[in-house]
Amino acid sequence: MFEKYTDPQTYAKIVDWPNVTAMWRNSVKTYGENLAIEDGTSSMTYAELDARAAKIRGALKEQGIGRGDRVGLFATNGCTFVCAYLAIVTAGAVAALLPPQLDGMTVFGVSRMFGLKLLLVEDALKAKLPAELPVKVLDAAAEGEPEKAIEVEPAEPCVIMFTGGTTGRSKGALLSNRAVMTGTKYGCYGIREIFEQRYFLVLPLTHVFGLIRNLMAALYTGSALHICKNNKDMFREIAVFRPTVWVVVPALAEMALNLSRQFKRNMLGEDMKTIICGAAAVAPYLVREYHKMGIDLFPGYGLTESANLVSGNPDNLNRPESVGLPFPGQELKLVNGELWLKGPNMMDGYVGNPQENEAAYEDGWFKTGDLARFDEDGFLYITGRIKEIIVLSNGENISPAEVEARFNVLETVQDSLVYAENDALVLEVVPRNAVLLAMGKEDPTAFLREQLNEVNRTLPGFERVSKIIIRDTDFKRSPSMKILRNQK
Repeated sequence: MFEKYTDPQTYAKIVDWPNVTAMWRNSVKTYGENLAIEDGTSSMTYAELDARAAKIRGALKEQGIGRGDRVGLFATNGCTFVCAYLAIVTAGAVAALLPPQLDGMTVFGVSRMFGLKLLLVEDALKAKLPAELPVKVLDAAAEGEPEKAIEVEPAEPCVIMFTGGTTGRSKGALLSNRAVMTGTKYGCYGIREIFEQRYFLVLPLTHVFGLIRNLMAALYTGSALHICKNNKDMFREIAVFRPTVWVVVPALAEMALNLSRQFKRNMLGEDMKTIICGAAAVAPYLVREYHKMGIDLFPGYGLTESANLVSGNPDNLNRPESVGLPFPGQELKLVNGELWLKGPNMMDGYVGNPQENEAAYEDGWFKTGDLARFDEDGFLYITGRIKEIIVLSNGENISPAEVEARFNVLETVQDSLVYAENDALVLEVVPRNAVLLAMGKEDPTAFLREQLNEVNRTLPGFERVSKIIIRDTDFKRSPSMKILRNQK
């Protein structure tokens, strides 16, 4: 289904690798002298990155780390993080990626829960940690004696990623080498030019979207990856690096679009051709507006538990509301409107959390907690979350995301939130002020309110909102830029 959206020469290069080591060896052999990563202070070719990872593998061996051992990585985004991650997984060990904002006691707790044998720690973060933890500072680890990479079986574990899962409580999802490499391969489908590109990274590498679709996809395709260590420097670094691919959440894509309008120039540079957008609902408006700038913005859908990717939308202009076609090799089904999954990209389970595993699975199917539908051509649409369903006193069940989507089609609406108040629905809206001002209306707010009322009148009676609030500030958001529904 994806082949027709990709050049034949590109499609032929999208192959299966059984583990990260096999993929990495191919990338070093094929692209050895190409730039692999840079972060503003360091840069490395594929060959140089391989040599640095080999030294850290040697340090891991000196610490008694062997195949299947779990090693925590506690570091900020940068070349050092990438070297350490590659070293751990190509040593046959399991990398537990710990967000650098965690406090010391939380790191101590998850180290116990995940059964970590060692922590590789950035020097600046070491002071956070209790003395009882087995720690190796990354700068010292990079001076080890080089050790060869090893290949493991596809089913052997590779990485532990933090996730809120379907219940919202933080857990560690265990992904096998097969899952990581399947998710990485999925990221290459549906894009005409994907090999030897210039990727730009602003997402946390401890988040599955940043790790799989940004870092791993770049390394798989022989691309160069610029790691932006401080988002305040984002546009200055884009101007210097001139990326062709940006992996991003919708809120940042919206910000870049607004700034491009404000300064009357493309803030992403003339070389930017592809934006991969996900981790939250993507407004169709973004797809259309970026197309006018000569940039393809592709919405997609995935979870930490699915090694990031479930579907991607190569037909973005014709179906901008869809999260796309399911990638091959998976099984998907709807049960009472909820999307259930099976496939080679799925996690092995939550680490040390049998209760969460029992709640997440049924008959071998992973229950996503997402409400969904398919159209007649097999394109997937996410319509809400089960846990966000609003039940009114008259018995009606409302998916707020589905109602919000009806208002979000307006180009004057940047984002919206629907919730219940005194058994009635309330709509809060963040307007696209630049779009409203460009329309030259005498009273932009009144015009927007009338647009919202027009949409509201088209909704079934039980989905109509009783009150509309037009905000002058953004919603509170999570680190992945999703709206925090309980903290408006």
